[in-house]
Amino acid sequence: MALTQQAAKEKIIVALDVPNREQALQLVEQLYDEVGAFKIGMQLYNAEGPSIVKAIQQRGGKVFIDLKLHDIPNTVAEATKVLTNLQAFIMTLHAGGGKKMLAAAAAAAAESVPEGGSKPLVVAVTVLTSLSQQEFTEEIGIDRTIAEQVVVWAKMAKEAGLAGVVASPKEIEVIRQACGPDFVIITPGIRPLWSAANDQSRIMTPKQAVQAGADYLVIGRPITAQADPKAAARRIVEEIMEA
Repeated sequence: MALTQQAAKEKIIVALDVPNREQALQLVEQLYDEVGAFKIGMQLYNAEGPSIVKAIQQRGGKVFIDLKLHDIPNTVAEATKVLTNLQAFIMTLHAGGGKKMLAAAAAAAAESVPEGGSKPLVVAVTVLTSLSQQEFTEEIGIDRTIAEQVVVWAKMAKEAGLAGVVASPKEIEVIRQACGPDFVIITPGIRPLWSAANDQSRIMTPKQAVQAGADYLVIGRPITAQADPKAAARRIVEEIMEA
């Protein structure tokens, strides 16, 4: 069954990989009714702090706070409470922090939801989409295929009580097989055929990723670097609706 336009929009998370509040809010004002959410990464969060989250929410956008927390369990739990109180829609941890760290964050999110608020989707980042298999083996030193390692981490995240993972679209199908239909899969490395790959190694088009089973697609430059970001977002929505 083809997706409705609204369902297709909800799958798109725009990566606000910009250096300041002004540029971020300009994009939000153009796109808040064209996409499902906005991702704030380390660049923008470190430049502007928590106030940028509130500013985006006030303009109608849901916010994915992508800080990839990776520290001892107690430190990560306390940081998770802060992000939960900010009413993050999604927040990320590094799967490499281990099961105790992931479980501490899941528990912290559940117990610190503000009154009238909702619990964020707490997800684990697996293997970065910029890494090739050769780099993963030779530089990172893990003697598994990327897909094998992603499945190990995804299963650990599920056991720890997390909602899902961030992984390249190339690993969607094996994650879905290992973790079931309700496990959330968020995929960066999304590039329409008309867009440059940039620094991503393991990529798919939006249509391919949705057909493979992705729940959310993180898309940055194919939308934000275009002369008309709104038109680019609409073009991607149309492609997703064909999936």
